[in-house]
Amino acid sequence: MTEAPTLTLRLGSIAHGGHTVARHEGRVIFVRHGIPGELVAVRLTEHGDTAKFWRGDVIDVLEASEHRVPHFWAEGDALAQHDPVGGAEFGHIALEHQRELKSAVAAEQLSRLGGLKAGQFAFPAVQPVAGQADGLGWRTRMSYSVDSAGRLSMSGFRSNGLTAISSMPLAHPAIERLGLYQLDFTGIERVEAAVSSVDDDTVLILLAEGRQGAARKVARQFPEGVNVAAFSQRGGSAADGRGELQALSGRSWLQESVLGETFRITGEGFWQVHRAAATLLSERVLELAAPAQGEQVADLYAGAGLFSVPLANAVGETGRVFSIEGAPGTHADAKKNLRALPQATVIRGRVERVLRQVAREAQLDAVVLDPPRTGIDKQVAAELASSGVARICYVSCDPASFARDTARLISRGYELAHIEIHDLYPHTHHMESIGLFLRR
Repeated sequence: MTEAPTLTLRLGSIAHGGHTVARHEGRVIFVRHGIPGELVAVRLTEHGDTAKFWRGDVIDVLEASEHRVPHFWAEGDALAQHDPVGGAEFGHIALEHQRELKSAVAAEQLSRLGGLKAGQFAFPAVQPVAGQADGLGWRTRMSYSVDSAGRLSMSGFRSNGLTAISSMPLAHPAIERLGLYQLDFTGIERVEAAVSSVDDDTVLILLAEGRQGAARKVARQFPEGVNVAAFSQRGGSAADGRGELQALSGRSWLQESVLGETFRITGEGFWQVHRAAATLLSERVLELAAPAQGEQVADLYAGAGLFSVPLANAVGETGRVFSIEGAPGTHADAKKNLRALPQATVIRGRVERVLRQVAREAQLDAVVLDPPRTGIDKQVAAELASSGVARICYVSCDPASFARDTARLISRGYELAHIEIHDLYPHTHHMESIGLFLRR
């Protein structure tokens, strides 16, 4: 096997996706695990004479940035691993500088893709989350692969190779205390772990079977009190969302609490990952969307109803909230979580189709949307504009799709009146944006 070539490069500006941009003989190279300004040795991971650009990983630091710190996790450290796993790609950067870099990425995306210009628009700084000085232990949801030896594993960036791990410092301490990394998961394809915000000791393990019957054998390794559920092979798997969810020990759901409201979240349902995210985002959405008594509001990509519940409380019994979600498991959670609120209508279906139907029967005053990382498509943007809704509160976990959708909404008669960005993913390149769009 031919060894990958290495280059000595001076790293340039930060780019979306966790890369810095370097140049070699006129060619652009996207480099991971560096910091702008550093002089580094880079091993090329993707290269070719006809490629538009190359990719590489830092393997040695010749001139370090003042913002470089020792990585807290050996498996994710490019200087310690040939193929470092993902999940903590900014772990070598001081937290404050991580946020400065993320702020620069957000501004660049909003300018280049969103069409917003410096001097005409105040680009926001990424805000830290209170109570997290070290940025560790925040993940209440974890997803692992399983290698051929039955060990919990993760893969590197754009890599199919699996590396067995012995810890994950970003995971909630209750997940780490289970000793998952010493268990044998033979016959399981993926393992999901979740911890409740109501009780830090209540954990749910979800096993996606690769071999029928394997989950029951694996479940016996867990101590009493740990909830274990499985996606059996019948009808699908956890990966495609069509598996049959079955409780093997305890229950297949967790209870969450936000702003005094209780939520039931099944193993297949979506919930915010950061331990502070559900409360923080709910508070900010309520303030920005400003739902009032008697108003009609649509919550798109509503998940288990995290925003739908407080929105329904805000509009009261004289108002209406339409909670729209496409995923079957998460939709079922929403029906349970909103069943005591007669002003809430829970609808499952494609967002653009349901939104069109809702807009025919209701004059929407506000829309809240929290789409997947890919953002909304052109059709959803068109339906929002056609509805005539005056206020749109957009929650986004990807600055590129948010910037692109900003341009789409601006072109359809809206203005971005407010944006804030929260560092809900410390030690990664991800960030959470909340924007308020007002109809001109």
